[in-house]
Amino acid sequence: MITISQALEGSTLTLVKVSDTPTLDAQTLLAHCLGKSRSWLLTHPEVSLTNSVFSSFQQEINSLEWGIPLPYVLGHWEFYGLDFTVTPDTLIPRPETELLVDKALDWLNLQSQPCLAADIGTGSGCIAVALAKHNPDVSIIATDISFPALKIARANTIQHNVDQQVNFLHTDLFPPIVDSFDLVCANLPYIPTQTLQNLEVSGREPELALDGGPNGLDLISSLLEGAPAHIAPGGILLIEVESSHGAKAQNLAQRAFPTAEIVLLTDLSGKDRLVTIQLPEIY
Repeated sequence: MITISQALEGSTLTLVKVSDTPTLDAQTLLAHCLGKSRSWLLTHPEVSLTNSVFSSFQQEINSLEWGIPLPYVLGHWEFYGLDFTVTPDTLIPRPETELLVDKALDWLNLQSQPCLAADIGTGSGCIAVALAKHNPDVSIIATDISFPALKIARANTIQHNVDQQVNFLHTDLFPPIVDSFDLVCANLPYIPTQTLQNLEVSGREPELALDGGPNGLDLISSLLEGAPAHIAPGGILLIEVESSHGAKAQNLAQRAFPTAEIVLLTDLSGKDRLVTIQLPEIY
């Protein structure tokens, strides 16, 4: 029978052609098949694999070769220190989106009363779940135009025991049944259509969660047009943006909320990533 070290060596050579991190990917997949941690794997290189485990491992390596993203092969991915179920119906959570969660929690933690929040375009529900998990006083309405994505998001709230804090609506952008929110978070599709066609992610993750229209700002523009009717005085709107669209999104926000305090924040890579719109108590 083949050992762990032999399996990793062969699969790493295979993945060199399709991955920038072939060694890490191979280790992650084999750990997944064994139900062990990567650290356990690396300290037990001599352990022999059963035929069934090796067969499952080979199938997962083949999936990566075929272009299926690692998180979809695994069926889960980490975001904000939490593990989320992901499928090809949902966007894979990105670390840069953690900036939005950080700022939302900073704001929520300063409030003296429980808040009502909206997570627009929730996808896997990672933003809503992270907020609810770290602030038990917030209630969240999460919306998405994709019904399959909402099913995954609902499952993630149950997995993390925050399903009593988060309600889901199958709708485009803002729900029609609530007058105003204290906090609105939005990570909407923002890649320009033409740009998306030339990216590796095209065809690998749901286009509905990526394509932001010809200029990448279609949905963000629509959100900002409708936002004044849905945000309470003193509330805040947080919008993740494509790195080259920061100034344009900031200008759109200024037109929608001329009296608000609007700030453009950069992510850990120094790229424009988040527009924050803090409303005055009276507007």
